[in-house]
Amino acid sequence: MKALYKKEAKPGIWMTHDAPVPAIGANDVLIKIKKTSVCGTDIHIYKWDAWSQRNVPLGLITGHEYVAWSTRLAARLLALSLGTGFRARASYVRNLPQLPQRAQAFVHSAEGHCVNQPGAFAEYLCLPAANAIKIPDGVSDDFAAIFDPFGNAVHTALSFNLVGEDVLITGAGPIGIMACAVCAFAGARHIVITDVNDYRLDLAKKMGATCTVNVAKQSLATVMSELKMGEGFDVGWRCPATGCIPLHDRSDAAGRKNRHAGILPPIWASIGARLFSRPDHQGIYGREMFETWYKMIVMVQSGLDLSPLITHHFPIDEYQTAFETMASGQSGKVILEWS
Repeated sequence: MKALYKKEAKPGIWMTHDAPVPAIGANDVLIKIKKTSVCGTDIHIYKWDAWSQRNVPLGLITGHEYVAWSTRLAARLLALSLGTGFRARASYVRNLPQLPQRAQAFVHSAEGHCVNQPGAFAEYLCLPAANAIKIPDGVSDDFAAIFDPFGNAVHTALSFNLVGEDVLITGAGPIGIMACAVCAFAGARHIVITDVNDYRLDLAKKMGATCTVNVAKQSLATVMSELKMGEGFDVGWRCPATGCIPLHDRSDAAGRKNRHAGILPPIWASIGARLFSRPDHQGIYGREMFETWYKMIVMVQSGLDLSPLITHHFPIDEYQTAFETMASGQSGKVILEWS
């Protein structure tokens, strides 16, 4: 089968046409990939940075954001009807009791992505049937392909009550941008997002941010004054984003009212304590299976629109251009079409 993999210990990603179709076990399902999305983690692997060199084995088929059609179930699972409209989307999150024990041995990125097992940049993928989520007709394939990072945004944003609250999001990467949409959907008042990338900040505005702040050009304190927020933010999150200024660098401007801090990935939890004077701060990792998936589906069915974030589509044979586009920072989510 056709697949993208990490062939050499240097920047780049390579295509093969000779990868074997995965064999399925007694409790597995074989799925045919329809669309994949390029993630920031994929860009780390593409650039072959120090983290990738430590964690990603050479020869690995990468990719973890996808939507697929089921094609074959193991014999023990044939009672589960495939159906004509069955689209699967799933992800491992470690240390959750409802997942297979072997999931806990996987290596994950900061956002909860498995990065040392065969991935979805291929025509076929094998996964435990228990991890497959049926995507209803009200959710498009494009949206389903980015449910993995959307899950990060939903899990992060809904960690605290948002009704009527003022929210600060630092980092206008795709997760931070989608968090804006979730906050608006959940009833937040002011949704302020900061970054140094104007392209991404413009996308955040389209996705529900009430105010965007390029911290290389603007003062967060000035923006807060304009919004008449003398006491600071109620809720704040630090989301992954290339080039964003760390959360603690704005501690003087954030005010003294702040009560809640969510940090994705959780290693930033100590920084939350420095920013928020009396916070309920917590590190947030990945997403909750399967509760987060159900919430995502219902929100999309109820009108939450992810389409402004999906800025580029490429056929799989143009994967090099797709990776370069995502790495440039001048894109939202980039979708690769496999069929």
